[in-house]
Amino acid sequence: MYRFTFQPYHRPFRQPLPTHHGLWSNRDGIVVRLENEAGQVGWGEVAPLPWFGSETIEQALNYCCQLPQQVSSEKLLAIPPTLPACQFGFGTALEGFHARDSSPTTDTTTFAYCGLLPTGPAALGAWPDLWQQGYRTFKWKIAVAPISAELEWMQQLVAQLPTSAQLRLDANGGLSLDAVQRWLEACDRHPHTIEYLEQPLPPDRLETMITLTLRHTTPLALDESVATLAQLKSCYQHGWRGIFVVKPAIAGYPQHLRLFCQTHPIDAVFSSVFETEIGRQACLQLAQELSAQHRAVGFGVNHWFASGLGCKGSTDGV
Repeated sequence: MYRFTFQPYHRPFRQPLPTHHGLWSNRDGIVVRLENEAGQVGWGEVAPLPWFGSETIEQALNYCCQLPQQVSSEKLLAIPPTLPACQFGFGTALEGFHARDSSPTTDTTTFAYCGLLPTGPAALGAWPDLWQQGYRTFKWKIAVAPISAELEWMQQLVAQLPTSAQLRLDANGGLSLDAVQRWLEACDRHPHTIEYLEQPLPPDRLETMITLTLRHTTPLALDESVATLAQLKSCYQHGWRGIFVVKPAIAGYPQHLRLFCQTHPIDAVFSSVFETEIGRQACLQLAQELSAQHRAVGFGVNHWFASGLGCKGSTDGV
């Protein structure tokens, strides 16, 4: 049995983040704490992303509120799959007790990080500061402005970036098939700079995205399509062998994600949902264990917050 407490948090972004899903202004989540009879503590974080298919923050809070102050591991390992962010948070807290002596400490200095640029033309002036901080891979969200303007900004950005830089384009499932064709034709002309085009079409267009991978040299990555472990398994079973963007904080129990990745070697890019240092460290531990580390991890997001990561930890991360 564990003594259970939790603390909701609310962290505003320095500036709202426009995505195809809408304008995101705040990160709301929950830090969970479990304490065993020996006084040892396990920490976890529940950081929902409902437009990716996870539960809402209200649903996560309702789940936490109905739990008793003394809770068993059996109950916490039976959270329904409709609450994947809760599964991750409590699964992480439970793992803290078993892995304390056996697992290596996550060495965040071994990772290359991908820095998230602001959307639109602001990216043209934002990348040099991130470059000076050590970032060599950048992510830029598209499908938030007219395509003709975005293609022009992309051409300018590619022309500005050093030859050793790489650029990821993330459409959040917001492109039409015609628009995807235009983007891929443009990206194919910059094979050394464009690392991949992420989630160009909605999740229900998997077969079309598989076909596109055969017609273009620019790699495609799935993100919204593989938000939860069940979705990841489904896409793999339906033949996707491209890049998987894995967001552990909304994928479900870390134990289950670990088992799948160990038995199905996939080209995985581990990515953030703007969690605090508690969730971040748990996600990076999984990345250290499960990824080939030949691609930058998508955790270069600290600069989007006005202050430290809150709750526990620092803003260090490049």
